[in-house]
Amino acid sequence: MVFGQCFCACLALVLMGLLGMAEGQTHGSCKNKVIVDPASSGTGHFKTIQSAVESVPSQNRNWVCINIKAGVYSSCREQVNIPLDKPFIYLQGEDRLKTTVVWGASGSIVTSATFITHAENVVVKSITFTNSFNYPPETQGHNGAKVAPAAMIAGDKSAFYDCGFVGFQDTLFDDHGRHYFKLCTIQGAVDFIFGAGQSIYEGCTITSVASKERKGVPGVITAQGRSDPKDSSGYVFKNCSVVGTSQTTLGRAWRDYARVLFFESFLSNSVVPEGWTAWEHAGQEVLPTFAEHGCRGPGSDSSKRVKWESQLSPAALSSLTSMSFIDSDDWISHQPFNMLA
Repeated sequence: MVFGQCFCACLALVLMGLLGMAEGQTHGSCKNKVIVDPASSGTGHFKTIQSAVESVPSQNRNWVCINIKAGVYSSCREQVNIPLDKPFIYLQGEDRLKTTVVWGASGSIVTSATFITHAENVVVKSITFTNSFNYPPETQGHNGAKVAPAAMIAGDKSAFYDCGFVGFQDTLFDDHGRHYFKLCTIQGAVDFIFGAGQSIYEGCTITSVASKERKGVPGVITAQGRSDPKDSSGYVFKNCSVVGTSQTTLGRAWRDYARVLFFESFLSNSVVPEGWTAWEHAGQEVLPTFAEHGCRGPGSDSSKRVKWESQLSPAALSSLTSMSFIDSDDWISHQPFNMLA
């Protein structure tokens, strides 16, 4: 693993009541609440987020809630990793703009991310995860376009609310499983939402950032990894906003049958007229599903779009944009607060 200039955040956690949750319910509320305070004089049970995660029993079946106080702490190094055997963890920050975890590793999509989760039933709210390898903005791209994820999401039934994901290349590794992102911000330049997740992004802001090192070459938002036409994965962006300081395409195929839909979203003039790029799949453009429907804004003009952009049927649109695309077994309502509020 290669490290850039970075600092890593330890976060002060405080115990708070969680939206009026009743005690005693297995999946509807938190039976266990953990305090993490990095201050030597603190009253927390742990001094780091990771140590709190590690304290969760293997094969846990009750929600463990950790509330996160606003702040960025650079006096210690902490990469947050939720392993496969520790499900039902809920991290809640005080404010997305004030509660930040920062790490600066690069070189691996599997091990370099600031936040990694393999467990199912993980909920995160109001936290920003930053990979500082090519960040802050004045250094974007200076270390080269290298893999440097802010998050790797590989567990099923994972939800993120009002969270931030900040990086340059490969910011958000939306790897595998059913995921829901609501009111989140995702920032990057190259393939900055990628993987084979089955995900809905609702009301999110997607920001393409500039880089002199790219010498005017448009960025790429998505690199979806669906590898088989029977694979249920795909990315659906509902009522999102695509903005930025540099031109970008909406996506390219990481695997042959990539599937991405922008639905009723705002597309700024940062989106290039052709919309999509074939990348290494030139000549096989019929295989991916790249589609837009009901979008608005100067970047939504379809007159110069690539000729192979997909035209979805009403039935296909309904299937992809329904919450049942990711929530066929009603897992969202079993989380520790009303996720749709």
